[in-house]
Order: sequence, then structure tokens, then C-alpha cells
Amino acid sequence: MRKVIFILSFLLLGVLQVRAQQEIVNAIFSEALSSDVAHENLRLLCETTEGRIAGSSASVRAVELTHRIMKEMGLDSVYLQEIMVPKWVRGEREIARMNSLLLGDMNLNVSALGLSVGTGQDGLSARVIEVQGIDELEEMGREQVEGKIVFFNRPFDQTHYHTFRGYGSAVDQRYSGPHAAAKLGAVAAVVRSVTSAAHDFPHTGVTFFSEEGPNVPAVAVSTLGADLLSQWLKEDPSLSLFLRTTCEQFPDTISWNVVGEIRGSKYPNEIITVGGHLDAWDNSPGAHDDGAGCMQSIEVLRLFRELSIQPKRTIRAVMFMDEEIAQRGGQAYAEYARLKEESHYFAIESDRGAYTPRGFSIDATPENLAVIQSLQPFFAPYGMHEFFAGGSGVDIEPLKNHFNMTLAGLVTDSQRYFDVHHSGNDTFDQVNRREMQLGSAAMAAIIYLIDALDLLK
Repeated sequence: MRKVIFILSFLLLGVLQVRAQQEIVNAIFSEALSSDVAHENLRLLCETTEGRIAGSSASVRAVELTHRIMKEMGLDSVYLQEIMVPKWVRGEREIARMNSLLLGDMNLNVSALGLSVGTGQDGLSARVIEVQGIDELEEMGREQVEGKIVFFNRPFDQTHYHTFRGYGSAVDQRYSGPHAAAKLGAVAAVVRSVTSAAHDFPHTGVTFFSEEGPNVPAVAVSTLGADLLSQWLKEDPSLSLFLRTTCEQFPDTISWNVVGEIRGSKYPNEIITVGGHLDAWDNSPGAHDDGAGCMQSIEVLRLFRELSIQPKRTIRAVMFMDEEIAQRGGQAYAEYARLKEESHYFAIESDRGAYTPRGFSIDATPENLAVIQSLQPFFAPYGMHEFFAGGSGVDIEPLKNHFNMTLAGLVTDSQRYFDVHHSGNDTFDQVNRREMQLGSAAMAAIIYLIDALDLLK
């Protein structure tokens, strides 16, 4: 009888503990959904630091802003990590104009790709050949490509539910296509914007730059512009395209990661990292990519402070610099941690837009994956059901090179993300406060549970 009573008491204690934890999780979500602090911080970031690509004056303003925000929160420590980042400057507004003896002239909306070389002040003009990918280009050979502008026009694959797969189906043209065209003697490359949207916003992104060369001017054209260019080529295969870009690369320059901490009460030397990347493409306010991820990460610390949750481990919010071009911020963060011989317990990143959270992708051992998956019932009341093995994030991934640890990424509903990704359409008004705050709360809650229950091995 005593054994039965002991077992029942133990089970009751477990039930009560789960209820207490669920109450804290509920409090985290309630506070997040009732607050506009993070959303207002995002508005300020978008309005005062638009175009904050690494190495720019706007990126320095973003560093100063987020440093000040965390300082004013009264965190245990706020500091900068110095890094060297690339400095690529877009220059003057790009010009692209179709010229046809049959159809006339028409301007297209284009955006130079990151790390692209410029055409020079006078621009260039050449006939255009359209291809659906690098394989088709290489089958043509130098004889058909030399002296031409290569137009890569394979679209984003709309058939995938998970839009990151659709993006992956076409993004090789943007990254590798211009260099492949240059090796065959092309004079420039035009790439269909890698987006699920049909609109007139060109979507930029980094392209491969070879120190040895050859490199050619490379631009993204909006999807409506790509359709128009393709149609004109069908009607007049001899049309030419005039391009003018003045982008330029300069020597690497100093920048910073911005770090804020709440010190742990029991295991202060064990670190839990939550972060997003502070840089954004220079054609954009970078609201979803990734201003929101940064403000959600800072919001995690605010939620712990507001609710008087004292973590056992030190929680760090990191605003990583230079994710978009060379990922120097994430690499430097991991290297600083290695040199300081830190102990890292868990890391999570938000870089999929501030849309409704669906759950988490988890990079972990099978044992730790199963443990985190067991937490799903805590999140079910908030519509989160996807807890699956997968990648985490570009900026926290380098931690795996030095620490045997678990990483995760916040997974959001991705249906609209690539409508705005890397474009001038990624504006503050596109971010819904409630969706953003559900993501903030989700990251705070999973950090709380992992830390409070000492879950990871």
C-alpha cells in the first residue's frame, strides 16, 4: 500500500509540475500578445536603418539602436563583438531597357545582385539569350554565349507546400548563374527574381564572386519584367538589352555583433543563444528578413524580465551582422566562444519571417530530438505542431563546429515569405503584430522549458 501511495504521489507531483510549467508558458504567450514593445522596436529599426547591408552607415545605426534598446532594458550585460565584414556598395539606381526595332523600347525593374561588379558609367548593350538553367547554358557552349547577356528565367517552383523548397529549386541561377555565364564569355547576366510573387519588385541576393575572375554585371529582374522580356524575345529574338549598374566592392570594414545577456542563476557559464541577423539588403527596410527575428530575440529577454523568470543558464540575445553576404557574424560569434572556452547548451534562430509560427526545426541527436518533440503539447494550444529534424539557422550553425549541442530554428508559415524576401516590398507594414509576437513567445517558451527542466544531454 505504501508503494502504491508513493507512486501515486510521484505521479501527482509530475502532473502538478506540468501544470505549473504550462501556466508559465501561458503567461509568456499572454504577455507577448498583450505587448507592442517588440513591434514598435521593429518599426523604429525599419524607419531609421533602411538599407542596413553589412559595411554601410545604416548598419552602424542599427548596431547603435539595438545596443541602446538592450542597454535601456537593464540587462546583466550588453556588449559588442567586433568583426570585419565585406563592403559592397550598390551605387546609383540601376537601368535596364529593352531595345527592339519591332517592338520599341521598354524599361525593366532590376536590382544588382550582391557582390556583382558594375557595368561602368556608360553601361553596356548586347543581345539576349534566354535559358532555363545552368545546364542549358553550358550545353550552348561559348560559341552561342560569348558577347551576349544571359537571361536565366527558370521560375520559383510553386508546387511545393514548403516554399523554401520552391526557393531552393531556382536560387542556383542567382548564385552560380552569372559566374557560369562569365566563363563562357557572356558580358552580363539577368536572373528572374527568386520569388513566389507576380509583381514588379526585383528580389536581390548574393551572387558568387571570383577573385580570379571572370565576373560580369549581374542583376535580378522582377517576375513581371522577366515575363515581359521573355515574351519580347519570342517576338523579336534579335532585341538588345541596355544595362547600367555602378556597384563596387571596397576593402573589408569593421562592424559588430550586438549581444545582450540575462545571467543564469545556477549554471551561469552555460549559454543559451537566441538570435537573428541585423543586416538586411540595401534595397529594403528588412522587416521580415530579418529585423523581426532580431526584435523577437530581444523580446525573449524582455519576457523573462517582465515575468520575473530567472533562468538557470545565461540567455544571450545576439544580433548577428553580415548574414546576407559572407556570414562573418555567425562565424565570429562561434570563434569568440571557442577562444573564451565557453560552454554552449542550446541555440535557436529566427530567420523565416515574422509569420504565424508552426513549430521548430531541430538539429540534435536522436535523444535530444525526442526530448524536444515531447514538449509539443505545451505549444498545441497556440497552433504549433511541427517539431521535426532539420536545419537551424545560418548564424548559429557555426557553433556546431566547436560544441556538441542542440540547435533549432523557429518555423513559420512560409506561404508569404518569398513574396517579400530580399525586396523593397519587405516593409514594416507587412508585419502583423500578433503573428510576430506568437513567434517571440514560442522562442521564449521553448528556452524556458529546456532550461527549467534540464532537458538536453
